[in-house]
Amino acid sequence: MSANGYSADEIMAVEAARRLEDGTVCFVGIGLPSLAANLARRTHAPGCVLIYESGTIGAKPERLPLSIGDGELAETADAVVSVPEMFAYWLQGERIDVGFLSAAQIDRHGNLNSTVIGEYTSPKVRLPGGGGAPEIATGARDVFVLLRQTPRAFVERLDFTTSLGDRVRVVVTDLGILEPRDGELTLVATHPGVNTVEVRAATGWDLRVAADLATTTPPTEQELAVLRGLGTKSAA
Repeated sequence: MSANGYSADEIMAVEAARRLEDGTVCFVGIGLPSLAANLARRTHAPGCVLIYESGTIGAKPERLPLSIGDGELAETADAVVSVPEMFAYWLQGERIDVGFLSAAQIDRHGNLNSTVIGEYTSPKVRLPGGGGAPEIATGARDVFVLLRQTPRAFVERLDFTTSLGDRVRVVVTDLGILEPRDGELTLVATHPGVNTVEVRAATGWDLRVAADLATTTPPTEQELAVLRGLGTKSAA
């Protein structure tokens, strides 16, 4: 927990939520993406449309779902479609404004690895795999990446390229905000109490820092109340 009374997960969720406009159609995953999207829907963007991979469109859960198969998603959705329709019609048909992704590794161009650590044929760690991530990365208009910033995650070279970073518009970390500038992720803001030395030390490449570097605004009391009302007060 920070000295200001909020956790790393909470400020990440808040910063992602603030970037969702009213009416945005979001392809949402479980965890932080779901937290961010539901926060936006309950505050400044009530018309935000939440789509989960299980096929629920316009879900309005009262609490954070435990999985994409949580019954409340279907009960509160405007419609439920099959998974093939979700990908073929909604995602590949470019009807999604924002898709959320995370990964084990990210490089300076926003490319992501969620497949293996080490050599593909004899990996040190075999990860869950791409799943729908490659389709999200190429089908959503914009991609938001939520990922804790460490040298193991922010690497010079991916061990495997699962998803391309062409549509990554923002990377929200526990230290700050990165956005692509001239084809390379650049630090554009740090969270309160974080300095550029810390962020660079947590990055496996020579991180660019914007000349107009900003500081993010701490979560408001309302934002924290809504987050914690969803039953997700995160550990620091």
